[in-house]
Amino acid sequence: MSRAPRSRAARHSWGDDDSGTPILHIDMDAFFVSVELLDHPELRGRPVAVGGQERGVVAAASYEARAFGVNSAMPVGQARRRCPNLIMLTPRLELYRDVSEKIMAILREVTPLVEQLSVDEAFLDVGGARRLFGSPVHIGQQLRARIRAEVGVPASVGIAATKHVAKIASAHAKPDGLLLIPAAATLEFLHDLPAGALWGVGGRTEERLRLHGIETVGDVAAAGPDQLRRLLGTVAGDHLFQLASGVDPRPVTPSREEKSIGREETFFDPLADREELHRILLFQAHDTAARLRAKGLVGRTVAIKVRFPDFTTITRSATLPQATQVAAEIYERARELLDGVEMTAAGLRLLGLRVENLSEQGGYQQLAFDDDPRRGEAESAMDAVRSRFGAGALGPASLLQSPGTVRGGGAERAGTGHNGGAERTGTERDGAAPGSSAPGGRTVRETGVS
Repeated sequence: MSRAPRSRAARHSWGDDDSGTPILHIDMDAFFVSVELLDHPELRGRPVAVGGQERGVVAAASYEARAFGVNSAMPVGQARRRCPNLIMLTPRLELYRDVSEKIMAILREVTPLVEQLSVDEAFLDVGGARRLFGSPVHIGQQLRARIRAEVGVPASVGIAATKHVAKIASAHAKPDGLLLIPAAATLEFLHDLPAGALWGVGGRTEERLRLHGIETVGDVAAAGPDQLRRLLGTVAGDHLFQLASGVDPRPVTPSREEKSIGREETFFDPLADREELHRILLFQAHDTAARLRAKGLVGRTVAIKVRFPDFTTITRSATLPQATQVAAEIYERARELLDGVEMTAAGLRLLGLRVENLSEQGGYQQLAFDDDPRRGEAESAMDAVRSRFGAGALGPASLLQSPGTVRGGGAERAGTGHNGGAERTGTERDGAAPGSSAPGGRTVRETGVS
Protein backbone atom coordinates (compact mmCIF):
# COMPACT_ATOMS: atom_id res chain seq x y z
CA MET A 1 0.00 0.00 0.00
CA SER A 2 1.28 3.45 -0.92
CA ARG A 3 1.42 5.90 1.97
CA ALA A 4 1.92 8.89 -0.34
CA PRO A 5 -0.48 11.77 0.39
CA ARG A 6 -3.77 11.82 -1.46
CA SER A 7 -6.37 14.45 -2.26
CA ARG A 8 -10.05 13.84 -1.64
CA ALA A 9 -10.84 16.36 -4.35
CA ALA A 10 -9.04 14.21 -6.93
CA ARG A 11 -11.43 11.29 -6.50
CA HIS A 12 -14.06 12.20 -9.07
CA SER A 13 -14.73 11.64 -12.75
CA TRP A 14 -12.13 13.21 -15.02
CA GLY A 15 -13.91 12.16 -18.20
CA ASP A 16 -14.51 8.93 -20.07
CA ASP A 17 -12.02 9.09 -22.95
CA ASP A 18 -9.69 6.11 -22.45
CA SER A 19 -8.37 6.05 -26.01
CA GLY A 20 -4.93 7.29 -24.94
CA THR A 21 -4.64 5.41 -21.65
CA PRO A 22 -3.25 1.91 -22.17
CA ILE A 23 -1.63 1.61 -18.72
CA LEU A 24 -3.45 -0.01 -15.79
CA HIS A 25 -2.16 -0.17 -12.23
CA ILE A 26 -3.98 -2.82 -10.21
CA ASP A 27 -3.55 -2.79 -6.44
CA MET A 28 -5.27 -5.06 -3.95
CA ASP A 29 -6.93 -3.32 -1.02
CA ALA A 30 -5.38 -4.14 2.39
CA PHE A 31 -4.25 -7.37 0.77
CA PHE A 32 -3.03 -9.40 3.76
CA VAL A 33 -6.13 -8.48 5.76
CA SER A 34 -8.44 -9.14 2.80
CA VAL A 35 -7.00 -12.65 2.44
CA GLU A 36 -7.36 -13.32 6.17
CA LEU A 37 -11.00 -12.25 6.07
CA LEU A 38 -11.71 -15.05 3.61
CA ASP A 39 -11.07 -17.47 6.51
CA HIS A 40 -12.47 -15.12 9.18
CA PRO A 41 -15.63 -13.53 7.76
CA GLU A 42 -16.81 -12.82 11.32
CA LEU A 43 -14.10 -10.10 11.50
CA ARG A 44 -15.47 -8.07 8.59
CA GLY A 45 -16.25 -4.52 9.61
CA ARG A 46 -13.91 -4.66 12.60
CA PRO A 47 -10.45 -3.09 13.05
CA VAL A 48 -8.05 -5.86 11.98
CA ALA A 49 -4.31 -5.84 11.31
CA VAL A 50 -1.74 -8.43 10.28
CA GLY A 51 1.74 -8.33 11.80
CA GLY A 52 3.87 -9.05 14.84
CA GLN A 53 2.16 -9.78 18.12
CA GLU A 54 4.36 -7.96 20.62
CA ARG A 55 7.30 -5.78 19.54
CA GLY A 56 6.66 -6.30 15.83
CA VAL A 57 5.19 -4.02 13.19
CA VAL A 58 1.92 -3.82 11.32
CA ALA A 59 2.17 -5.37 7.85
CA ALA A 60 -1.37 -4.45 6.76
CA ALA A 61 -4.43 -2.87 8.34
CA SER A 62 -8.11 -2.92 7.49
CA TYR A 63 -9.78 0.34 6.59
CA GLU A 64 -11.64 0.19 9.91
CA ALA A 65 -8.25 0.11 11.66
CA ARG A 66 -6.91 2.90 9.46
CA ALA A 67 -9.74 5.11 10.67
CA PHE A 68 -7.95 5.05 14.06
CA GLY A 69 -4.63 6.00 12.46
CA VAL A 70 -3.22 2.47 12.21
CA ASN A 71 -0.97 2.04 9.16
CA SER A 72 1.51 -0.44 7.76
CA ALA A 73 5.06 -0.30 9.18
CA MET A 74 3.70 1.12 12.47
CA PRO A 75 4.98 -0.57 15.65
CA VAL A 76 2.31 -2.84 17.09
CA GLY A 77 2.45 -1.13 20.49
CA GLN A 78 1.65 2.23 18.92
CA ALA A 79 -1.11 0.66 16.83
CA ARG A 80 -2.75 -0.83 19.94
CA ARG A 81 -2.59 2.52 21.72
CA ARG A 82 -4.36 4.19 18.82
CA CYS A 83 -6.89 1.40 18.51
CA PRO A 84 -7.40 -0.51 21.81
CA ASN A 85 -9.84 -2.93 20.13
CA LEU A 86 -7.41 -3.79 17.33
CA ILE A 87 -7.43 -7.47 16.36
CA MET A 88 -3.91 -8.62 15.46
CA LEU A 89 -3.54 -11.67 13.23
CA THR A 90 -0.32 -13.62 12.68
CA PRO A 91 0.93 -13.40 9.07
CA ARG A 92 0.59 -16.41 6.77
CA LEU A 93 2.99 -15.52 3.99
CA GLU A 94 2.68 -18.73 2.00
CA LEU A 95 -1.07 -18.21 1.79
CA TYR A 96 -0.68 -14.63 0.58
CA ARG A 97 1.79 -15.74 -2.06
CA ASP A 98 -0.58 -18.45 -3.29
CA VAL A 99 -3.45 -15.96 -3.59
CA SER A 100 -1.13 -13.52 -5.36
CA GLU A 101 -0.21 -16.15 -7.95
CA LYS A 102 -3.89 -16.68 -8.74
CA ILE A 103 -4.41 -12.95 -9.22
CA MET A 104 -1.37 -12.56 -11.46
CA ALA A 105 -2.53 -15.51 -13.56
CA ILE A 106 -5.83 -13.70 -14.16
CA LEU A 107 -3.98 -10.57 -15.25
CA ARG A 108 -1.74 -12.50 -17.66
CA GLU A 109 -4.80 -13.95 -19.38
CA VAL A 110 -5.47 -10.44 -20.69
CA THR A 111 -1.95 -9.43 -21.73
CA PRO A 112 1.61 -10.77 -21.41
CA LEU A 113 2.69 -7.21 -20.57
CA VAL A 114 2.27 -7.55 -16.80
CA GLU A 115 4.91 -5.99 -14.55
CA GLN A 116 4.40 -7.34 -11.05
CA LEU A 117 5.64 -4.93 -8.41
CA SER A 118 4.83 -6.97 -5.32
CA VAL A 119 2.47 -9.67 -4.12
CA ASP A 120 -0.47 -7.29 -4.40
CA GLU A 121 0.13 -4.86 -7.27
CA ALA A 122 1.07 -4.82 -10.93
CA PHE A 123 1.16 -2.66 -14.04
CA LEU A 124 -0.50 -3.82 -17.27
CA ASP A 125 -0.16 -2.44 -20.79
CA VAL A 126 -3.46 -3.32 -22.49
CA GLY A 127 -2.83 -1.37 -25.67
CA GLY A 128 -2.63 -4.60 -27.68
CA ALA A 129 -5.59 -6.23 -25.91
CA ARG A 130 -8.33 -3.85 -27.05
CA ARG A 131 -9.47 -5.93 -30.02
CA LEU A 132 -9.97 -9.04 -27.88
CA PHE A 133 -11.08 -7.60 -24.54
CA GLY A 134 -12.36 -4.07 -25.17
CA SER A 135 -11.32 -0.65 -23.92
CA PRO A 136 -8.97 -0.09 -20.97
CA VAL A 137 -11.89 0.88 -18.72
CA HIS A 138 -13.83 -2.24 -19.72
CA ILE A 139 -10.76 -4.39 -19.09
CA GLY A 140 -10.24 -2.77 -15.68
CA GLN A 141 -13.86 -3.38 -14.72
CA GLN A 142 -13.76 -7.00 -15.83
CA LEU A 143 -10.49 -7.70 -14.01
CA ARG A 144 -11.84 -6.27 -10.77
CA ALA A 145 -14.97 -8.40 -11.13
CA ARG A 146 -12.98 -11.58 -11.88
CA ILE A 147 -10.58 -11.07 -8.98
CA ARG A 148 -13.52 -10.54 -6.64
CA ALA A 149 -15.45 -13.55 -7.98
CA GLU A 150 -12.59 -16.03 -8.35
CA VAL A 151 -10.27 -15.01 -5.54
CA GLY A 152 -12.56 -13.15 -3.16
CA VAL A 153 -10.52 -9.99 -2.53
CA PRO A 154 -11.13 -6.38 -3.64
CA ALA A 155 -8.88 -4.59 -6.12
CA SER A 156 -8.55 -0.93 -7.07
CA VAL A 157 -7.52 0.13 -10.57
CA GLY A 158 -5.92 3.28 -11.93
CA ILE A 159 -5.95 3.88 -15.69
CA ALA A 160 -3.78 6.51 -17.36
CA ALA A 161 -1.36 7.29 -20.17
CA THR A 162 1.73 6.59 -18.03
CA LYS A 163 2.78 4.26 -15.23
CA HIS A 164 3.36 7.09 -12.78
CA VAL A 165 -0.11 8.59 -13.20
CA ALA A 166 -1.80 5.18 -13.24
CA LYS A 167 -0.23 4.33 -9.87
CA ILE A 168 -1.37 7.62 -8.35
CA ALA A 169 -4.84 7.06 -9.82
CA SER A 170 -5.19 3.61 -8.23
CA ALA A 171 -4.30 5.10 -4.84
CA HIS A 172 -7.09 7.64 -5.27
CA ALA A 173 -9.50 4.91 -6.39
CA LYS A 174 -9.18 3.10 -3.06
CA PRO A 175 -10.93 1.35 -1.54
CA ASP A 176 -12.41 -0.99 -4.13
CA GLY A 177 -12.72 1.50 -6.99
CA LEU A 178 -11.56 2.45 -10.48
CA LEU A 179 -10.28 5.84 -11.60
CA LEU A 180 -9.57 6.84 -15.20
CA ILE A 181 -7.35 9.82 -15.92
CA PRO A 182 -7.77 10.65 -19.63
CA ALA A 183 -4.54 11.67 -21.35
CA ALA A 184 -5.86 15.20 -21.85
CA ALA A 185 -6.60 15.52 -18.11
CA THR A 186 -3.16 14.37 -16.92
CA LEU A 187 -1.77 17.77 -15.89
CA GLU A 188 -5.05 18.97 -14.40
CA PHE A 189 -5.18 15.83 -12.26
CA LEU A 190 -1.54 16.04 -11.18
CA HIS A 191 -1.10 19.72 -10.47
CA ASP A 192 -3.52 20.02 -7.56
CA LEU A 193 -2.03 17.03 -5.74
CA PRO A 194 0.43 17.45 -2.84
CA ALA A 195 4.07 17.35 -3.97
CA GLY A 196 4.49 14.19 -1.88
CA ALA A 197 2.29 12.31 -4.36
CA LEU A 198 5.18 12.26 -6.83
CA TRP A 199 7.20 9.06 -6.93
CA GLY A 200 10.51 9.73 -5.19
CA VAL A 201 9.31 12.51 -2.89
CA GLY A 202 9.67 11.32 0.69
CA GLY A 203 9.21 13.24 3.91
CA ARG A 204 12.58 15.03 3.81
CA THR A 205 12.29 16.04 0.16
CA GLU A 206 8.73 17.24 0.70
CA GLU A 207 9.85 19.37 3.65
CA ARG A 208 12.72 20.85 1.65
CA LEU A 209 10.33 21.76 -1.15
CA ARG A 210 7.85 23.25 1.31
CA LEU A 211 10.53 25.52 2.77
CA HIS A 212 10.83 27.07 -0.68
CA GLY A 213 7.10 27.49 -1.17
CA ILE A 214 6.66 24.35 -3.30
CA GLU A 215 3.68 22.46 -1.89
CA THR A 216 1.78 21.01 -4.86
CA VAL A 217 2.76 19.09 -7.97
CA GLY A 218 1.79 22.20 -9.92
CA ASP A 219 4.29 24.17 -7.85
CA VAL A 220 6.97 21.61 -8.72
CA ALA A 221 6.28 22.06 -12.43
CA ALA A 222 6.20 25.84 -12.10
CA ALA A 223 9.53 25.88 -10.23
CA GLY A 224 11.23 24.61 -13.36
CA PRO A 225 14.21 22.28 -13.74
CA ASP A 226 16.87 24.83 -12.83
CA GLN A 227 15.47 25.61 -9.37
CA LEU A 228 14.75 21.95 -8.70
CA ARG A 229 18.34 21.01 -9.59
CA ARG A 230 19.64 23.62 -7.15
CA LEU A 231 17.38 22.31 -4.39
CA LEU A 232 17.64 18.56 -4.97
CA GLY A 233 20.54 17.90 -7.30
CA THR A 234 20.61 17.33 -11.04
CA VAL A 235 19.22 13.79 -11.19
CA ALA A 236 16.44 14.22 -8.62
CA GLY A 237 15.53 17.69 -9.89
CA ASP A 238 15.17 16.58 -13.50
CA HIS A 239 13.28 13.44 -12.41
CA LEU A 240 10.67 15.37 -10.41
CA PHE A 241 10.24 18.03 -13.08
CA GLN A 242 9.50 15.36 -15.70
CA LEU A 243 6.97 13.59 -13.49
CA ALA A 244 5.29 16.87 -12.51
CA SER A 245 5.02 17.66 -16.22
CA GLY A 246 3.26 14.36 -16.89
CA VAL A 247 6.28 12.81 -18.60
CA ASP A 248 7.09 9.18 -17.78
CA PRO A 249 8.46 7.15 -20.71
CA ARG A 250 8.95 3.92 -18.72
CA PRO A 251 7.33 0.96 -20.49
CA VAL A 252 5.61 -1.91 -18.74
CA THR A 253 8.42 -4.46 -18.46
CA PRO A 254 7.44 -8.08 -17.73
CA SER A 255 10.98 -9.28 -17.03
CA ARG A 256 14.55 -8.08 -16.76
CA GLU A 257 18.00 -9.54 -16.91
CA GLU A 258 19.02 -10.51 -13.42
CA LYS A 259 22.01 -8.66 -12.04
CA SER A 260 21.87 -10.35 -8.65
CA ILE A 261 20.19 -13.31 -7.00
CA GLY A 262 19.36 -13.62 -3.33
CA ARG A 263 16.84 -13.92 -0.54
CA GLU A 264 15.54 -11.70 2.22
CA GLU A 265 13.48 -12.28 5.33
CA THR A 266 11.70 -9.65 7.38
CA PHE A 267 10.93 -10.57 11.00
CA PHE A 268 7.69 -9.23 12.41
CA ASP A 269 9.29 -9.63 15.85
CA PRO A 270 12.95 -8.49 15.93
CA LEU A 271 15.56 -11.23 16.07
CA ALA A 272 18.77 -10.78 18.12
CA ASP A 273 20.11 -14.33 18.45
CA ARG A 274 23.38 -14.39 16.47
CA GLU A 275 23.36 -18.17 16.17
CA GLU A 276 19.88 -18.14 14.69
CA LEU A 277 20.82 -15.32 12.31
CA HIS A 278 23.77 -17.42 11.15
CA ARG A 279 21.43 -20.34 10.52
CA ILE A 280 19.11 -18.17 8.45
CA LEU A 281 22.08 -16.80 6.53
CA LEU A 282 23.24 -20.35 5.82
CA PHE A 283 19.82 -21.26 4.48
CA GLN A 284 19.84 -18.18 2.26
CA ALA A 285 23.32 -19.05 0.97
CA HIS A 286 22.29 -22.59 0.02
CA ASP A 287 19.08 -21.41 -1.65
CA THR A 288 20.91 -18.67 -3.56
CA ALA A 289 23.66 -21.06 -4.67
CA ALA A 290 21.09 -23.59 -5.91
CA ARG A 291 19.36 -20.90 -7.98
CA LEU A 292 22.69 -19.77 -9.42
CA ARG A 293 23.43 -23.33 -10.51
CA ALA A 294 19.94 -23.75 -11.95
CA LYS A 295 20.47 -20.67 -14.12
CA GLY A 296 24.05 -21.54 -15.06
CA LEU A 297 25.40 -18.42 -13.36
CA VAL A 298 28.28 -17.57 -11.05
CA GLY A 299 28.87 -14.40 -9.03
CA ARG A 300 31.87 -12.44 -7.78
CA THR A 301 30.30 -10.27 -5.09
CA VAL A 302 28.48 -11.33 -1.90
CA ALA A 303 26.29 -8.72 -0.19
CA ILE A 304 24.12 -8.66 2.91
CA LYS A 305 21.34 -6.29 3.92
CA VAL A 306 20.19 -5.72 7.49
CA ARG A 307 17.39 -3.57 8.85
CA PHE A 308 17.15 -2.52 12.49
CA PRO A 309 13.95 -2.05 14.53
CA ASP A 310 14.05 1.72 13.88
CA PHE A 311 14.02 0.87 10.12
CA THR A 312 17.59 2.03 9.59
CA THR A 313 18.90 -0.16 6.76
CA ILE A 314 22.51 -0.88 5.85
CA THR A 315 24.24 -3.07 3.28
CA ARG A 316 27.70 -4.59 3.24
CA SER A 317 29.44 -6.34 0.34
CA ALA A 318 32.72 -8.09 -0.47
CA THR A 319 34.27 -9.31 -3.71
CA LEU A 320 35.53 -12.89 -3.93
CA PRO A 321 38.87 -13.91 -5.49
CA GLN A 322 36.90 -15.79 -8.15
CA ALA A 323 33.26 -16.17 -9.13
CA THR A 324 31.33 -18.91 -7.34
CA GLN A 325 28.05 -20.78 -7.15
CA VAL A 326 28.94 -22.77 -4.03
CA ALA A 327 26.95 -22.09 -0.88
CA ALA A 328 29.85 -22.76 1.49
CA GLU A 329 31.91 -19.94 0.00
CA ILE A 330 28.93 -17.57 -0.21
CA TYR A 331 28.02 -18.27 3.43
CA GLU A 332 31.55 -17.85 4.73
CA ARG A 333 31.87 -14.37 3.24
CA ALA A 334 28.29 -13.36 4.18
CA ARG A 335 28.86 -14.45 7.78
CA GLU A 336 32.03 -12.37 7.96
CA LEU A 337 30.03 -9.37 6.76
CA LEU A 338 27.23 -9.98 9.27
CA ASP A 339 29.65 -10.45 12.16
CA GLY A 340 31.13 -7.06 11.30
CA VAL A 341 27.77 -5.34 11.83
CA GLU A 342 27.26 -3.82 15.29
CA MET A 343 23.95 -5.03 16.65
CA THR A 344 22.20 -4.09 19.88
CA ALA A 345 19.99 -6.29 22.02
CA ALA A 346 17.04 -4.99 20.00
CA GLY A 347 18.18 -7.23 17.15
CA LEU A 348 17.28 -7.07 13.47
CA ARG A 349 14.02 -6.71 11.60
CA LEU A 350 15.39 -7.89 8.25
CA LEU A 351 18.28 -10.02 7.04
CA GLY A 352 19.08 -10.58 3.39
CA LEU A 353 21.84 -12.10 1.28
CA ARG A 354 22.52 -11.72 -2.42
CA VAL A 355 25.20 -12.54 -4.96
CA GLU A 356 26.05 -9.86 -7.53
CA ASN A 357 28.36 -9.36 -10.54
CA LEU A 358 26.81 -12.35 -12.26
CA SER A 359 28.17 -14.02 -15.37
CA GLU A 360 27.55 -17.18 -17.36
CA GLN A 361 29.10 -20.28 -15.85
CA GLY A 362 30.96 -21.16 -19.06
CA GLY A 363 34.20 -23.01 -18.41
CA TYR A 364 34.21 -22.10 -14.71
CA GLN A 365 35.67 -24.81 -12.46
CA GLN A 366 34.77 -24.35 -8.82
CA LEU A 367 37.50 -24.96 -6.25
CA ALA A 368 35.88 -24.89 -2.82
CA PHE A 369 37.53 -24.93 0.59
CA ASP A 370 41.01 -26.47 0.65
CA ASP A 371 40.86 -26.48 -3.20
CA ASP A 372 38.46 -29.41 -2.91
CA PRO A 373 36.08 -29.54 -5.90
CA ARG A 374 33.96 -32.14 -4.14
CA ARG A 375 32.12 -29.40 -2.20
CA GLY A 376 30.57 -28.04 -5.40
CA GLU A 377 29.85 -31.56 -6.64
CA ALA A 378 28.09 -32.39 -3.36
CA GLU A 379 25.88 -29.32 -3.60
CA SER A 380 24.97 -30.18 -7.21
CA ALA A 381 23.98 -33.65 -6.01
CA MET A 382 21.78 -32.02 -3.34
CA ASP A 383 20.10 -30.02 -6.12
CA ALA A 384 19.20 -33.24 -7.91
CA VAL A 385 17.69 -34.77 -4.76
CA ARG A 386 15.61 -31.65 -4.05
CA SER A 387 14.45 -31.51 -7.65
CA ARG A 388 13.11 -35.06 -7.42
CA PHE A 389 11.79 -35.18 -3.87
CA GLY A 390 11.04 -31.55 -2.99
CA ALA A 391 12.92 -28.57 -1.57
CA GLY A 392 12.61 -29.81 2.01
CA ALA A 393 13.98 -33.29 1.33
CA LEU A 394 17.62 -32.46 1.96
CA GLY A 395 19.68 -29.71 3.55
CA PRO A 396 22.94 -29.07 5.39
CA ALA A 397 23.08 -30.68 8.83
CA SER A 398 23.61 -27.32 10.51
CA LEU A 399 20.09 -26.32 9.49
CA LEU A 400 18.47 -29.26 11.28
CA GLN A 401 16.82 -28.66 14.64
CA SER A 402 13.97 -29.75 16.82
CA PRO A 403 10.56 -28.35 15.94
CA GLY A 404 9.60 -25.19 17.72
CA THR A 405 13.10 -23.94 18.54
CA VAL A 406 13.04 -21.01 16.15
CA ARG A 407 11.14 -17.87 17.03
CA GLY A 408 8.27 -16.83 14.83
CA GLY A 409 8.89 -14.56 11.90
CA GLY A 410 7.82 -13.95 8.36
CA ALA A 411 8.48 -12.08 5.18
CA GLU A 412 6.93 -8.79 4.24
CA ARG A 413 5.47 -8.18 0.83
CA ALA A 414 7.95 -8.89 -1.93
CA GLY A 415 8.60 -7.33 -5.27
CA THR A 416 9.17 -8.96 -8.62
CA GLY A 417 12.22 -7.86 -10.44
CA HIS A 418 10.85 -4.61 -11.78
CA ASN A 419 11.39 -1.01 -10.77
CA GLY A 420 8.02 0.25 -9.69
CA GLY A 421 8.21 2.80 -6.92
CA ALA A 422 8.36 1.65 -3.31
CA GLU A 423 11.69 0.78 -1.72
CA ARG A 424 12.45 -2.83 -2.58
CA THR A 425 16.20 -3.39 -2.72
CA GLY A 426 16.27 -2.33 -6.35
CA THR A 427 14.09 -4.95 -7.99
CA GLU A 428 12.81 -8.13 -6.43
CA ARG A 429 10.98 -11.26 -7.34
CA ASP A 430 8.05 -12.48 -5.41
CA GLY A 431 7.90 -15.65 -3.44
CA ALA A 432 9.97 -18.70 -2.68
CA ALA A 433 10.21 -21.82 -4.75
CA PRO A 434 7.41 -24.31 -4.08
CA GLY A 435 8.03 -26.11 -0.84
CA SER A 436 10.86 -23.77 0.14
CA SER A 437 10.99 -22.30 3.61
CA ALA A 438 13.59 -20.97 5.96
CA PRO A 439 14.71 -22.83 9.12
CA GLY A 440 11.80 -23.41 11.43
CA GLY A 441 9.24 -22.73 8.72
CA ARG A 442 9.99 -19.06 8.09
CA THR A 443 8.98 -17.84 4.69
CA VAL A 444 11.66 -15.89 2.87
CA ARG A 445 11.55 -13.83 -0.28
CA GLU A 446 13.50 -14.41 -3.44
CA THR A 447 15.13 -11.42 -5.04
CA GLY A 448 16.49 -10.76 -8.48
CA VAL A 449 17.96 -7.29 -8.36
CA SER A 450 18.69 -5.15 -11.40
